[in-house]
Amino acid sequence: MDSQQHSQLLSSCSRCTPDQRTKLIHTTISGYFQFVTFSHRWGDGEPLLRDVEGHSIGDMSTEGGFGKLKAFCDRACDQGYWWAWSDTCCIDKDSSAELQEAIGSMFAWYRRSALTIVHLHDVANTGSFRSSEWFTRGWTLQELLAPKTVLFYTQDWSLYKNHFGSNHKANVNVIEELKRVTGIEPRFLTEFSPGMDDARSRLQWASLRHTTRPEDIAYSLFGIFNLHLPILYGESAEKALGRLLVEIISQSGDISVLDWVGEASQFHSCFP
Repeated sequence: MDSQQHSQLLSSCSRCTPDQRTKLIHTTISGYFQFVTFSHRWGDGEPLLRDVEGHSIGDMSTEGGFGKLKAFCDRACDQGYWWAWSDTCCIDKDSSAELQEAIGSMFAWYRRSALTIVHLHDVANTGSFRSSEWFTRGWTLQELLAPKTVLFYTQDWSLYKNHFGSNHKANVNVIEELKRVTGIEPRFLTEFSPGMDDARSRLQWASLRHTTRPEDIAYSLFGIFNLHLPILYGESAEKALGRLLVEIISQSGDISVLDWVGEASQFHSCFP
């Protein structure tokens, strides 16, 4: 209420008709609360909620994960946003209820973000997407597909290959390189809709990716298929994938998701 933005809004509203005032308030408030999400490969020393709660990001250490978090917030500010969200410290992982809600909501949060900033910690300025393990991780698949607007940053927080602009998903060269690395067609990269369409393709995109916890290989796909299933940490990957496949076939009627050719999967026991 004491902010400069609030004072400016009150001043502007005093010169508007009631209809104009409602639209102005909605537009201003929506713009002010747009948020930026962070996508990255977790490393050692990532700050948790208890590490940042009650502290100013500007006063924190720049060591390890704290330095990465601070750089992310700096880039969000550079892009003109007031709010930034990072999965390492914006979820209370000590609360199983909050963790389950977060996992179930993750796709929607990235989809609603005004911008997703991707930090490729293992890509030098002259490097390429192909050298980054970000493209081998399970959770980063939905973090690539869900947001409408994405910017990729390299090791030293420079824009990837100096592709300036407000959205790398609007850059033809970047999209073509993403297609080569991920095997995902450009139409899915730029206009992805969660659901059951092309279910087999969606499973193939994830087939070469890995997660730290085995069950997460299934949980990381819930948002991509627009499924809401219980998160049961401690169950095996086979059971988690089995539940996922049962739901996909039940809702889509598409049994082609069971039709695989190639090396035997370590998860083969989930198939009928």
